[in-house]
Amino acid sequence: MLASPTGRRILRDRPRITSTSLNLPRLRALPAGTVGRTYVAWLDREGVSPDTRAAVRYIDDEECAYVMQRYRECHDFYHALTGLPIVREGEVALKAFEFANTLLPMTGLSVFAAATLKRSERRRFAAIYLPWALRNGLRAKELINVYWEEQLERDVDELRRELGVEPPPDLREIRRQEREERRRRKREEETKAARGTQA
Repeated sequence: MLASPTGRRILRDRPRITSTSLNLPRLRALPAGTVGRTYVAWLDREGVSPDTRAAVRYIDDEECAYVMQRYRECHDFYHALTGLPIVREGEVALKAFEFANTLLPMTGLSVFAAATLKRSERRRFAAIYLPWALRNGLRAKELINVYWEEQLERDVDELRRELGVEPPPDLREIRRQEREERRRRKREEETKAARGTQA
């Protein structure tokens, strides 16, 4: 952050991301496609709030503690920017993206949670979301240096292009389609079983 003019300003100003500081009702009134509206729509869809981030503890250096607090509070902006949901699969994909972008060890360690995913989720993570996370995280500008509070009225697609972040395939939509396909197969099996019983 010290190497970036914007990062230095963030460190000097030390803004906090809360529902009050961002004025969520104002963000809901912004035009569709703005960063602020995209962010608050993501919060509403996922049922989360910027106020749920725990305070950083066990870091004695005041500036380092603020950097970690800022990182935590920006996490939902990364979700909104990428469209990844807070289901475990989406969190692991975002942590892989964050690791490639920040090289923070804790984000790298979080990627090992992929081992706890269901087999189909692990396959999808390996085939789609891990390659996306590495490609985008490595090429994107450092997201910790985005002064999100100053970007709220900008076009979100324009900001994505400027930062070098390409949204991944819609994970919620993929999961929805897979559920529908499972239900369809189950109905077909039940229909076949019922016909077999009648015969």
